[in-house]
Amino acid sequence: MNDAAPAPTPAPAPRKRARVRAPELIGKGGWINTGGKDLKLADFRGRTLILDFWTFCCVNCLHVLDELRELEEKHRDTTVVVGVHSPKFVHEAEHQAVVDAVERYGVHHPVLDDPELATWKQYAVRAWPTLVVIDPEGYIVAQHAGEGHAHAIERLVAQLEAEHAAKGTLRRGDGPYVPPEPVATDLRFPGKALRLPSGRFLVSDTTRHRLVELAADGESVVRRIGDGAFREPQGLALLPSGKVVVADTVNHALCTVDPVTGAVERVAGTGRQWWQGAPTSGPALEVDLSSPWDVAWWQDRVWIAMAGVHQLWTYDPDTGTVEAAAGTTNEGLVDGPAAEAWFAQPSGLAAAGDRLWIADSETSALRWIDTGKIVHTAVGTGLFDFGHRDGNAGQALLQHPLGVTALPDGSVAVSDTYNHALRRYDPATGEVTTLATDLREPSGAVLDGEEIVVVESARHRLTRLRLPEEAARVEGVAHRTQRAATEVAPGTLRLDVVFRAPEGQKLDTRHGPSTRLLVSSTPPELLAGGGGAGAGLSRELELDPAVTEGVLHVSAMAASCDDDPANPYPACHVHQQDWGVPLRVTGDGVARLPLVLAGMDDDA
Repeated sequence: MNDAAPAPTPAPAPRKRARVRAPELIGKGGWINTGGKDLKLADFRGRTLILDFWTFCCVNCLHVLDELRELEEKHRDTTVVVGVHSPKFVHEAEHQAVVDAVERYGVHHPVLDDPELATWKQYAVRAWPTLVVIDPEGYIVAQHAGEGHAHAIERLVAQLEAEHAAKGTLRRGDGPYVPPEPVATDLRFPGKALRLPSGRFLVSDTTRHRLVELAADGESVVRRIGDGAFREPQGLALLPSGKVVVADTVNHALCTVDPVTGAVERVAGTGRQWWQGAPTSGPALEVDLSSPWDVAWWQDRVWIAMAGVHQLWTYDPDTGTVEAAAGTTNEGLVDGPAAEAWFAQPSGLAAAGDRLWIADSETSALRWIDTGKIVHTAVGTGLFDFGHRDGNAGQALLQHPLGVTALPDGSVAVSDTYNHALRRYDPATGEVTTLATDLREPSGAVLDGEEIVVVESARHRLTRLRLPEEAARVEGVAHRTQRAATEVAPGTLRLDVVFRAPEGQKLDTRHGPSTRLLVSSTPPELLAGGGGAGAGLSRELELDPAVTEGVLHVSAMAASCDDDPANPYPACHVHQQDWGVPLRVTGDGVARLPLVLAGMDDDA
């Protein structure tokens, strides 16, 4: 008999993750910002490569562009960022539109134009934005969906730099970025315009980060205002005080401008981007905002189209306070009481009596909120249906509108941006017509007597049109987003949102669950069970056998903090992303749907 204690069972060895070779970079549209040179994956060997899958309609993608700028500069001799433009809308598949967007948003790295989503599919991307990190030897080492990952990627880049320098596989030097030749124009991608009491026009000269005052002809430059004070300003509205309030979009702020002196003053926002869990009301200069895109004076408040968080907020100049007024921050099209409504990048506002009209760009919708704070939809059906079709509002289609203008007869003009058109909706008849075509990315319009002055953003000018008595109809065109549907098996679907805390961090559970998951569907009948909110990032969903296709809406959030026991106040970070996943139910479909928030999914 052996009385010795049994040897302890050894702990299982950690699972060794298979190294995945990065697929080739292919895109029918070719390369931008490379001086005409076509690039291959081998051209980046020896450098850390960050692929940024983006599309220029997506405000979250624009946030990520800003997040990456510091990292690009700090590691410019060892790391290359490459944008992979992966369109949602038909207009975004036009090569010139991508070239324009690269200049408009100050993208200072190579961009692969992938209009057919070839590289998107090769990398199994499911959401805009998604970042993929490839090491100097050409292997994928991380994938992150959504915003807020720059800190984790910077840490990973530094580790790869040290590791491959030691191995001798790091190559330093200049990257392949070649800037385009500058173009001389008075305006460059203007956003919105305002007719001043003087008869002159104030225009947000968005790409040049300033305002431009034009004479009454809409062409002659009178003066330029705020050089260096703004970052990509957009919406403008006249206050009762005579000052103009400006949506200072990338600075996440509101400013006022004195039209007489040109003096600029920040009146709302801290300059930081709002994140989940931050205050949604309070002293205006102490509350974070998120990409305010347009402003309008209505009901004794400045209403703000808060595109970055899919909400409407208000600013009260008398009390100096802001508060969220409508929207849950979930992205989609849901009407009803303001606190329960869903928006998707509201980007244009127009006050008209008892209605505030809203251009809800990502749902290609025209909506309004009434004085009882109930949200309604006039035109539009959701995130994935768009086109150019006139007729009854229930059947009419828009494509990513960015502006709306109240007309004297009670109707509204819609700057139907990606259709290059000006449209009109008449609430009295419920009809949608086309006022003008062959505009180039109209992003706003203002009335001037019996004429309407349109901001043609991609032609860098204001265009004056006569308001016709009868609007011309155009032949209808309908589209659906070209993203392929995920084929899933009927019955139970396992949803797994994959999140691994970045190196040196851990989930923050000090104040309760550190993760959140919200699931719904369009149509609602698609989900027979498993919808709603919860703390875990995995869930069993029951699909209704009577519904064969639809869209699964998933919103996930995780909070992680630096794992340093010696630091009583560790830095914490929020990771969040919304997915709209088209599903098709088939007998041989998959029973598990993995969505990567951060990390890699070994079983995807």
